[in-house]
Amino acid sequence: MLSAIAIVPSAPVLVPELAGAAAAEVADLTVAVLEAAALLPSRWIVVGAGAVDRDLGPDSAGTFAGFGADVRVGLSPHAVNGRAAEPAELPLCALLGGWVRGQARPDASAQVRVYAGDHAADIALARGRQLRAEVDRLPDPIGVLVVADGANTLTAAAPGGYDPSNVEAQLILDDALANGDVAALARLPEPILGRVAFQVLAGLTEPGPRSAKELYRGAPYGVGYFAGAWQL
Repeated sequence: MLSAIAIVPSAPVLVPELAGAAAAEVADLTVAVLEAAALLPSRWIVVGAGAVDRDLGPDSAGTFAGFGADVRVGLSPHAVNGRAAEPAELPLCALLGGWVRGQARPDASAQVRVYAGDHAADIALARGRQLRAEVDRLPDPIGVLVVADGANTLTAAAPGGYDPSNVEAQLILDDALANGDVAALARLPEPILGRVAFQVLAGLTEPGPRSAKELYRGAPYGVGYFAGAWQL
């Protein structure tokens, strides 16, 4: 049974050990992310985009060492406290999902569904509908954490370079997430990095949520970040 949905960015800067002095600059974003995730029940499915389709179970654990600090995270309390082996190489959406889980709901356990970032919109929507059918067969409340970014070309210092034509695409994304507009998510343009994850969200929640709440929108480093929560 699908319960609540939290939407957060795929931003390593959320992790204080990685952010360093920049942690103060994203303090309001961090608060919003954890507020959104705290609304989820104790069973999560993390949705994100990556190189290929991939499923990860709640025993998975990883580290942010590749991003500059050996901060270890897991998808369940057991993965954090009981693992003996070295952490696996996890996609960023899984690492962020594990970190958010540990901060907002350390009692929770999560699975991760990674969807290939080059899926066409109709495939992503179909994946979302398939996920909804799977979740609806489960008797317990399930929360979904969507971990995805917008455009990465929004300022001169952005990692993707500055492309002012993408500002409108980011506004469309932010407004769609703030208003629960799944039709707009289904039509997102290519410059949105997390396009596939957001379109999976659209398929998952058709015809749309009962309510949508925006907790943060901004582009502090030229990358579009949004945090919010949907209720069905």
